[in-house]
Amino acid sequence: MKILYFDCFAGASGDMILGALLSAGASLETIKKELAKLPLSGYELQQTQVLKKGLSATRLLVEVKQAQQPHRSYRSIKEMLMTSELAAPVRDLSLAVFARLAAAEAKIHGRAPEEVHFHEVGAVDSIIDIVGAAAALTELNADKIYASPLHTGRGFVDCVHGRLPVPAPATLEVLAGAPVYAGEIEGELLTPTGAAIIATVAEFGPLPLMTVRQIGYGAGQKDLPIANVLRVIVGDSADSGTAMHEQITVLETAIDDQNPEFYGYIMERLFAAGALDVTLTPLYMKKNRPGVLLTVLVEAAQEEAVTAVIFQETTTLGLRRSKADKLRLARRLQTVDTPYGSVRIKIAEQNGQVCNAAPEFADCAALARQQQVPLKEVYQAALQAFRSLQQP
Repeated sequence: MKILYFDCFAGASGDMILGALLSAGASLETIKKELAKLPLSGYELQQTQVLKKGLSATRLLVEVKQAQQPHRSYRSIKEMLMTSELAAPVRDLSLAVFARLAAAEAKIHGRAPEEVHFHEVGAVDSIIDIVGAAAALTELNADKIYASPLHTGRGFVDCVHGRLPVPAPATLEVLAGAPVYAGEIEGELLTPTGAAIIATVAEFGPLPLMTVRQIGYGAGQKDLPIANVLRVIVGDSADSGTAMHEQITVLETAIDDQNPEFYGYIMERLFAAGALDVTLTPLYMKKNRPGVLLTVLVEAAQEEAVTAVIFQETTTLGLRRSKADKLRLARRLQTVDTPYGSVRIKIAEQNGQVCNAAPEFADCAALARQQQVPLKEVYQAALQAFRSLQQP
């Protein structure tokens, strides 16, 4: 199982995350390709190597030509992402990060998430940081992402709302349930963007048992008493190839008074908030009413955000919540070439033996549209290409 670990001893920001992921093996060209699918202009990306306390680190600088950036609303950013041609995993992860930021801002300012207007986070460079990080994480394709406790810094920071304590209120709200500490360094080490990305994708804990394969360092802009870098460690777990035991939360509610047209939208919001899986099961309830059992699987870090979506978007008055042990086969991706283009194959293994292999639907669908051929032909060609590679 592939593991990615964020070592946040000097905090984290969007550009530090991007730099660290590039240093750990992500491709700048892949990031640029995804960002080109957004209606954003007037910026340039510059990747350089710098020294921080003797450590060579990657800095990804987003140079924006327009000095005054517009304040974008969460609604407009969500619409931009939903209507874009971003790869589905990149789009969904970006939406989840912005949803977390919007929920934090909404709670602080006492308004609905859809009414939130982002200031710094709505600027071009922050959108690039979030979508770029989503593209890099998708490319690195870790099975599990962890992070150390987050170093926030201390003191005060100046922002559009005035002088605020560190960590800034939005940052702290994003990190509800996450382990943080102030340390001895004055200033803001952890930005709202950095906090939201890591809190959305990672579980918090010590460095897990792993075989290290790649180490990346992403540089921050300030010079600090310590090396101002974010370290990313990529490796394989010791029991890679075996079934993994994980604990997840199961949220369930039975609903008999919901407009059924809403369920597709509700599922989209739940996945954007971090749900692992969402299922709808028809059932009969009291008074012989037809209803739906909504079941959501979610990791602990995203449980609060997912619960909030259920209460906001459905008519339920309560939830059943339980913990479950999840047994998961080790997974990896392998790219195969077909007459229509390249397709990723998702492979599930146990003890080194392939148990299942399936082409990525999004890849097949994209090629079917581009080549104007039936989807089933692309899917079968990908399976055949994979099987031919398995033959001795």
